[in-house]
Amino acid sequence: MTTQLPPDQATVLIIDDDEDLRLSLGSLLRSVGMQVRLFGSAGEFLEKPIPDTPCCLVLDVRLPGIGGLEFQTELEQAGIRIPIIFITGHGDIPMTVKAMKAGAVEFLAKPFRDQDLLDSVRTAIQKDCSDRAANKWLKQLHSHFLDLTPREKEVIVLVASGLMNKQIAAKIGVTEITVKVHRGNIMRKMGARSLAELVRMSDALALKRETHNQSV
Repeated sequence: MTTQLPPDQATVLIIDDDEDLRLSLGSLLRSVGMQVRLFGSAGEFLEKPIPDTPCCLVLDVRLPGIGGLEFQTELEQAGIRIPIIFITGHGDIPMTVKAMKAGAVEFLAKPFRDQDLLDSVRTAIQKDCSDRAANKWLKQLHSHFLDLTPREKEVIVLVASGLMNKQIAAKIGVTEITVKVHRGNIMRKMGARSLAELVRMSDALALKRETHNQSV
């Protein structure tokens, strides 16, 4: 079955010091509509900005200078989170385990089938699309949270902790009606359609929950 790859705005970045293989992989991926950028080393890759579109990195394990596994670690430490597909002619089980534990999407031993690479690229691009959507949503949550008043920020934590309006009112020293007003404002500002959704937002923002005595 033919792999259905993402649209042509997706970009595959390839780092391999074997020029013939780089060109071959580039030709394969372009033939199915992918944008491709080719690099002979990690240093060459770092000289160019990473495209701000869904992308993935096809990375040879053995490279001149810094190797692929070390480069994976450097990218992570630099906060550059891009799905990686490792390719190698000298792989072993410990190396594969190390790469996968560090977040690699796939580890392909040369020679590999064209379809195996295409399937791995599709998976990696889809992962990057999902990660980008999640990051965008989280940024929006942070922005909405910053729009809350100090009191509303206090209330959202208590709501996410499972307290009822009456309990929240007693804890912060306001009336139950006031708590209801705060909750309504919080739901509107955060764009939450239900209490369950508001709790998920709170979890995503890593808002500190408190343990309360439910008999208040």
